[in-house]
Amino acid sequence: MSVYKRIIPCLDVQNGRTVKGINFESIRDAGDPVQLAKFYADQGADELVLLDISATNEERSTFIPIVEAVAAQVNIPFTVGGGISSVETARALLRSGADKISVNSSAVKRPELITELAASFGSQCIVVAIDIRKLGTGWTVHTHGGKRDTGMDALEWIRKVVSLGAGELLITSMDGDGTKTGFALDFYKEAEQLISVPIIASGGAGTIGHFKELFSRTTVTGGLAASIFHFGEIPIPELKKELSKTMRIRTFPTDEHGRTRKFFF
Repeated sequence: MSVYKRIIPCLDVQNGRTVKGINFESIRDAGDPVQLAKFYADQGADELVLLDISATNEERSTFIPIVEAVAAQVNIPFTVGGGISSVETARALLRSGADKISVNSSAVKRPELITELAASFGSQCIVVAIDIRKLGTGWTVHTHGGKRDTGMDALEWIRKVVSLGAGELLITSMDGDGTKTGFALDFYKEAEQLISVPIIASGGAGTIGHFKELFSRTTVTGGLAASIFHFGEIPIPELKKELSKTMRIRTFPTDEHGRTRKFFF
């Protein structure tokens, strides 16, 4: 049976505000994360991702008050990442309302963290985020908000994290981030040959056609984007309507105010 394709807005949070940049730089303000999260849930987003993008570099814990506020406002699943380096921090986030937690730099530093988290909460809760950049004919893994090149081969790393217990991967092309030039289809085609867990593709979304290409030419199940949603370039209802013509996209009826009614099945 074919699976549903998911539309996933990403909220990069810095100092309590949603921000967006290009190639992980040139950051600009995009609004209040709690208000945006509620707006996207009402618009029909399938899931949300909230990333505290400065948590690792500033060596501080993730933003539990924002997680609690988002959980109180939305009725769709959401993943939280940024500065998660222990089972205790992950447990606090899940108790605050997050459905899944995402690890990136901390998993590179200590890969056994993935196994510890999966053993504690189940692989279905564990998303490993991987920031990649093309180097010659391959891709390398970057950490600390894209600021450090680990030198690790990205395809080898994704195979390893899945073997350690990752239940889902969030793979961001740093080259495509904020450029609106399309997803890194060549990488995802290679990745899908190596692993069987769901992949969320991030970096490069700029048109509805980019999502159509992603979902029709790869087995990726999640398409993540930020600026095109934050700045109203592609409304989520319009995107899902177009995609539903050729693939399995969840759509929800609207109420008298134009907000979507959610139910899970």
